[in-house]
Amino acid sequence: MSAYDSQPDSQPDSSNAIPADVTMPTPADDRQAVIDLTIAYTWAIDAHDWNALRSIFVPDATALLVDERVGIDSIIERISTALGPLDDSQHLIGNHQVRLDGDTATCRCYLQAQHVRRAAEGGPNFIVAGRYEDEMVRTTEGWRISRRVLVVMWTDGNPSVVRPTSPREHATPLSKGSAS
Repeated sequence: MSAYDSQPDSQPDSSNAIPADVTMPTPADDRQAVIDLTIAYTWAIDAHDWNALRSIFVPDATALLVDERVGIDSIIERISTALGPLDDSQHLIGNHQVRLDGDTATCRCYLQAQHVRRAAEGGPNFIVAGRYEDEMVRTTEGWRISRRVLVVMWTDGNPSVVRPTSPREHATPLSKGSAS
């Protein structure tokens, strides 16, 4: 006799049922949401909108961006210190490969990032090409990155563009564009 047979008059518990007017996301919806998140990252960092990164990563995320960072504050510090002194940057991503597994996902995409600092000795441009390899998790606020790895495949140009030397250039990277 099954557990269901032992209580023939019981009704299913509908207290946790999904309301009829709520549409569950399809795998295509989830795939697009994951890709949109990677795009939101590039817009946030190129706009120096550091606080927007809080809606892209989970609070205890890890990121291997040259060096390993743990926690959103450390990730923001790393990114803002690297990109804050630049005159401009443009991060282009494509060829997304998304794998969904319930409330977790992986995504990898190619990137090409142009970095510009006009005052850099040796030339104003530095290009980094590679890929982002992400682990993501679905939260109550939507998909978020829990781990990001930057794999550099090649570079071109002047690496000193992303290595400012004057104290003024290191002074306040977090203050630049930090309001959302």
